Amino acid sequence: MNPEVLLSRIRVVLCRPSHPGNIGAVARAMKTMGMSQLYLVEPKQFPDPEADTRATGAVDILERAVVTATLGEALVGSVYAVALSARQRDLGPAIGQPRDAVADLLAEAEQGEVALVFGNETVGLSNEEILHCQAAVTIPTNPEFSSLNLGSAAQVLCYECRMAAFAGKPPVRSQGATPFASPAATHDEVEGLIGHLEAVMTATGFFNPLQPGRLLPKLRRLFGRVRLEKDEVNILRGILASTQVRTEHGRKG
Repeated sequence: MNPEVLLSRIRVVLCRPSHPGNIGAVARAMKTMGMSQLYLVEPKQFPDPEADTRATGAVDILERAVVTATLGEALVGSVYAVALSARQRDLGPAIGQPRDAVADLLAEAEQGEVALVFGNETVGLSNEEILHCQAAVTIPTNPEFSSLNLGSAAQVLCYECRMAAFAGKPPVRSQGATPFASPAATHDEVEGLIGHLEAVMTATGFFNPLQPGRLLPKLRRLFGRVRLEKDEVNILRGILASTQVRTEHGRKG
């Protein structure tokens, strides 16, 4: 199925968010990853100017957000839901890893709407809310500092969704800038550079053809490792040519 269609079927559900700024941050995280369905369960303060400010260019997602009284209402019509939980519960699904959980989520999205469910910033999801979900996931943070902002948590999982939907190779939009890289230099172009460099090194006394040592083989290995581009060869040969001109002028003077 088309990756964009899969992403369009993912609902991001925030249960009882207490800070409007976090709602805006989540909207921004969603839009950067190509997701657009935001559901808010009992938001403490929404709509709110702070949410708009934090959303930056994703205010349209806030404008389309669906506000519900319960998680059950937010999941109506969905076929699968993954909850974010910081710990294993006595009841509810086992805690999985983000990439495994996201792979399952997208597989289910082939059949219909699915959801990523996030809890309140302070207390997370309740046991009852967890039981509304078929899977659970935790983000493996640093054990010594595991505090993760709601917007950041949403960004991590939305990113994983996008990467999985595009099989690890999402498209990158061109901004119309001139490409910085140039085509790879050919074998003969690199050989020309090495010959030019040898001539300049010999003329300046840096290289003695009668006692070559391992200098040229090392330079060949260096250029082979770097994989020079055409523009890079031209730049280096331009520098060498300038050096030759100055050297010749110095001799005439």
